[in-house]
Amino acid sequence: MAYGKSIELFLVNGTADSIITAELSNWNGKAIKIPRIEVAACGREDITQPGVYFLFCKEDDGSDSVYIGEAENVKDRLIQHLYDYQVDKEKYYWNTAVIFVGRDLNKALIRYLENRFVDIARKSKRYLVLTKNTYRNTVMKESQIAVMEEFIDDVKVLINTLGYKVLEPLVKNEATVASVEDEVLSLSTGSVSASGKVTTEGFVVFKGAVINEKTSTKSLSAGIQKLRQEILDSGKVQNWKTTEDILFSSSSAAACFILGYSVSGPQTWKAKDGRTLKDVENSQTN
Repeated sequence: MAYGKSIELFLVNGTADSIITAELSNWNGKAIKIPRIEVAACGREDITQPGVYFLFCKEDDGSDSVYIGEAENVKDRLIQHLYDYQVDKEKYYWNTAVIFVGRDLNKALIRYLENRFVDIARKSKRYLVLTKNTYRNTVMKESQIAVMEEFIDDVKVLINTLGYKVLEPLVKNEATVASVEDEVLSLSTGSVSASGKVTTEGFVVFKGAVINEKTSTKSLSAGIQKLRQEILDSGKVQNWKTTEDILFSSSSAAACFILGYSVSGPQTWKAKDGRTLKDVENSQTN
């Protein structure tokens, strides 16, 4: 059973564009979100502690990337990142850092956290992970691992609250309440077949969907045509089959992508019992 959580956000300089701290009730950790341009002059003691950090970047094509690291003095490490970019040792340019520190964190613990966060971020596939190597041979007690796994769960909540879904999968394994999100939906016509589900962000088409090779340019909007081509060019489709889960803004956008022509998503996607998505949604609102 999921329980509610209380989060305290503090705008250090009175604006959301500057430093923000975030803390969960009854948690010994803290998140600090800080813009790149404020790192060098920042005099906060908490960012000089041992911790893990996420550097968020925008690639030239508009896609998101992240570097995940650890340091015994996070501020010193961030300044090193700034210097490395200036002397061309690093090619990526990050705009925002989100730092996580906590009581009693040491080198072994932050190495463990870094490795776990990199692994989770790669599996989530929302951001290109720029971190190349992590320390995988950290020796820790069973009790320490349990504490760090709880720390990781809290970090997931806070970093999502701060606007970065880097650690969140497109589809959650568990449903907290009975809703349309519980329904696995499918569409099938000819050689085309796909399954997916509604999420809080839109509609996710599951890996393994077989899409139509043909496109009706007269039927599809320019936006969907562009989106379809971008996905085809991204490597997420091989031999007209999706190789990973793909998030769309709506069920209609997902159905149009799969079929190659304009359709209504709520009337096209169907549940196992034959009801359309529209029927499912209507039954839950009535």
